[in-house]
Amino acid sequence: MQSLDITFGSNRVVQDLSFDLHAGQTLAIVGESGSGKSMTSLAIMGLVHYLNATISKGHIFYRDTSDKAPLDLTKLSDKEMRKIRGKEISMIFQEPMTSLNPVYTIGDQITEVLLLHGDYSRATASEEALKLLRLVRLADAESLLKRYPHQLSGGMRQRVMIAMALACKPKVLVADEPTTALDVTIQAQILAIIRDLQKELGMAVIFITHDMGVVAEVADHVVVMRNGEKVEEADVATLFASPQAPYTQALLAAVPTLGSMHGEALPRAEPLIIFDGEKVVTQGEPTLQDTVCVQETPVVSVRNLVTRFDIHKGFFGGVSHRVHAVEHVSFEIFPGETLALVGESGSGKSTIGRTIQQLQKSTSGDITFSGKPVAKMSRGEKMNLRQEVQYIFQDPFASLDPRKTAGFSIAEPIHTHRLMGNSKLIQQRVSELLERVGLKPEHANRYPHEFSGGQRQRICIARALASKPKLIIADEALSALDVSIQAQIIHLMMQLQREEGLAYLFISHDMAVVEKMSHRVAVLHLGQIVEMGPRQRVFDAPQHAYTKKLLSAVPVADPHHRREHLLLDGDIPSPIRRVGDEPTVYPLDEIATGHFVSRGGASPRL
Repeated sequence: MQSLDITFGSNRVVQDLSFDLHAGQTLAIVGESGSGKSMTSLAIMGLVHYLNATISKGHIFYRDTSDKAPLDLTKLSDKEMRKIRGKEISMIFQEPMTSLNPVYTIGDQITEVLLLHGDYSRATASEEALKLLRLVRLADAESLLKRYPHQLSGGMRQRVMIAMALACKPKVLVADEPTTALDVTIQAQILAIIRDLQKELGMAVIFITHDMGVVAEVADHVVVMRNGEKVEEADVATLFASPQAPYTQALLAAVPTLGSMHGEALPRAEPLIIFDGEKVVTQGEPTLQDTVCVQETPVVSVRNLVTRFDIHKGFFGGVSHRVHAVEHVSFEIFPGETLALVGESGSGKSTIGRTIQQLQKSTSGDITFSGKPVAKMSRGEKMNLRQEVQYIFQDPFASLDPRKTAGFSIAEPIHTHRLMGNSKLIQQRVSELLERVGLKPEHANRYPHEFSGGQRQRICIARALASKPKLIIADEALSALDVSIQAQIIHLMMQLQREEGLAYLFISHDMAVVEKMSHRVAVLHLGQIVEMGPRQRVFDAPQHAYTKKLLSAVPVADPHHRREHLLLDGDIPSPIRRVGDEPTVYPLDEIATGHFVSRGGASPRL
């Protein structure tokens, strides 16, 4: 790529970008949202004009064999580009559900690629599709060919996307955030598959990501982008050992590293390391999070919680199966404490959060709030409960009304719970809350689309604080954010906990973030807690096989420590069972003070 410029009208979204990619090499393009990473990948695929963007300057040269003159992809017509796209250069997109056609089977979609670009009959294309699904380690490949995308899990869909991308054995594979939306265990499998197939096929890979752990795991060479420009380029070992650009230094400093809290009994709020446009600025001092009040009554206590969902057979049919989302879960959270719930998709984390908030009805079990059973609360008391338990959702844009200003959204809980009647006092409270989360009072008059992702999440935190809650349930509240914004939100949440005595139920699958900010950790597998205890014990000396494998799957942001992942084989098990097929409930044994481990609960994947 030479001196590439991409423009939207008069706005340049990629400026003067140059890099080389060699056969068999993995080049990582990293940067935060809006850095131009994805636009670069679409330019390589010849797809930018579909987004009304244009390549206003520069060249993208592609050489398929060493004895041929290179092709300039920017000069090719749509028809010529279609011969290269998929066959010579292929792409894996970030969200497989939107990339796969929902009305065609998996088999039809893979065979279409083969028939379009290869010399196949329909019968031989079907045979090749079967081989491709086996190549990406999908079990029961024959039945998968007949299934539709919605019938597959996220990890399975992403592997189908990889199979389609590899169908014609391309020379170059462009992977745009292929593991961002996946669980850490499935991510480890996908990275291993891409790495193995690259060796087998001798492909060059462009890996686009904002996850520095993934970069350290897979890349040979790295290009760092910011605001459409390349700010640094180096081989992976050099970049991590001695980054030269201040922006790269700040980006690496913001990455939470698994193991960084080894031996520490308490979470620690780290100083904020921020890039101000010219240099790296450090704000604040390291502060131990000694906030837990175990002498007081727990904010929330959960005992033998069971939550199941009925699946009906047909429109008028009876219940044939049940989703066993939560099975006999017990824990408590004290004032000033952060309890992290970790586990894969479908483990029951979010269901527990919604059940505590009374957004979801439980099948059985008891929830006690500030010493009072929720089941015995009057309607008015339950209304007060909703005031004292607030929720922060994963996607801040989806959880804010696009038609209402930020100020209106923050003031809504105050109006709902009738905490203030005077509009001037409410306005004053909104201004205080905005300042509390690091925004300005004048931001109250802006709409959600006028803010960045990090600012929107700050607004959601301000809204959660408006009703003066005792407990905040943060459901994957950081997973959609860039790493530097994530560091700022972690810092803010820990600061609010010290000052307000807040308790957090922190639901996450990001083990490095959990290690940074939690006091205790509960590991969920198929709706049951398999290990629970102080963060230091769970992370430094995990006992259950599932906890060990969950931790082993986390990519470490250090290319010298590429670990041999203890991979969980196959896909995440389903919590769906036939009516009457009751799961075995495994009791927890206390092996050290406050450290509980399940006697069983190991699925066949372990």
